[in-house]
Amino acid sequence: MSGAVAGPEIERLIQLLARVPGLGPRSARRAALHLIRKKDELLGPLGQAMQAAAERIVICAACGSIDTRDPCAVCSDLRRDPSVIIVVETVADLWALERSGAMRAHYHVLGGTLSPLDGIGPKDLNLDRLISRAADPAVKEIILAVNATVDGQTTAHYITDLLSHLSLKVTRLAHGVPVGGELDYLDEGTLSAAIRQRTGM
Repeated sequence: MSGAVAGPEIERLIQLLARVPGLGPRSARRAALHLIRKKDELLGPLGQAMQAAAERIVICAACGSIDTRDPCAVCSDLRRDPSVIIVVETVADLWALERSGAMRAHYHVLGGTLSPLDGIGPKDLNLDRLISRAADPAVKEIILAVNATVDGQTTAHYITDLLSHLSLKVTRLAHGVPVGGELDYLDEGTLSAAIRQRTGM
């Protein structure tokens, strides 16, 4: 068993970086070395930015996103369409949809998906607030932008049932061939979904 190659402070930095999704132990060591080499340009400012963010981060009472203000920047944006709410699993999903620039709607973050095997039930998700928001007469459509997983689809069906008493349109994202995708490289499930959800030309 090899011992530590650096002092406890550096080892702690590496261990914390290794917990970041997408970074394993090797990547964390490389990232730590880069930060240390660029100590004045990166390490100090990064630490200050993280400290400032940690002190000010709040969960938006309206949509469940994170920001440094409540309501968040998205909910405060008066240019958004108040008739559409896009339901996502996580804040990361919200950010991904915003990057696409496809719609300027409002969002609702569930905080996960229903997963009985993991002990996640309806009470663990931000569903009560969604029902309250959907009951607003200004809301005409709920777009379920959940992942195409078993848990995601189960959650989508559950939400559809929850909202069935309201007179609004409930839709979901289309599944199928990605832009620029080649049929030969796609899996059977994706191809089946694309055929079932085909559209007119």
